[in-house]
Amino acid sequence: MSVQHDGVEDVVAVEEPLEIRVDGQALAVTMRTPGHDEELALGFLYGEGLIDGPRAAGLTDDFAANVVEVAGPLLRDVSQRRFYTTSSCGVCGKGALEEVAVRSPPLSPGPRVRRGFVAELPSRLEQPTFKHTGGLHATGLFEADGTLLVTREDVGRHNAMDKVIGHALLDGRVPLGDRLLCVSGRLSFELVQKAAVAGAPMLVGVGAPSSIAVSLADERGLTLCGFARGGSVNVYTHPHRVRD
Repeated sequence: MSVQHDGVEDVVAVEEPLEIRVDGQALAVTMRTPGHDEELALGFLYGEGLIDGPRAAGLTDDFAANVVEVAGPLLRDVSQRRFYTTSSCGVCGKGALEEVAVRSPPLSPGPRVRRGFVAELPSRLEQPTFKHTGGLHATGLFEADGTLLVTREDVGRHNAMDKVIGHALLDGRVPLGDRLLCVSGRLSFELVQKAAVAGAPMLVGVGAPSSIAVSLADERGLTLCGFARGGSVNVYTHPHRVRD
């Protein structure tokens, strides 16, 4: 989207609300960058433990541009709860601490990859919109040999992750098994949670992890790698998957 500042035209990232409905009932509203909204909805619901596989998803019958309808039923009752997520927070609106952590199945042993490979993984992310706006996060899904399967960009780091997981869900790639997830920013609790629920054995980020992200990764058996840039990387949990 083009805007003016100081008399100069600039391009900024688009941010709009998206309402996710299940069987006609509003469940969640998230602030996101439009595009791949069906993937976002499915990835969000999967990460919350509300679905266990792909579902039909698309625009509502009235073709509302910012509403996605997902086929039910859900795996558990959420009639007393509504989700609201901003572009900076993926867990806003949850009423109790126990609702934040969603259980995940045991992770696969996963691949063993070179430290140098992990360090340069973020450079393989494709971020065309970021190059124009500087205002988007990205998540990429990689094979263990470095092949990029999909990248998604969004103003919300958790939305970018949800879009990738939704894409993988539709492609029959969940649980992710030996595949790696890589994000362009810091490593937050909700990103670790989503990666673990999707079955990813390793999550790599350009930025720093939070303390609770490290704790959750350690608990779930996930290899968490931060500060992956400039040829180096810090391995915070389960280093057996990283070899020199």
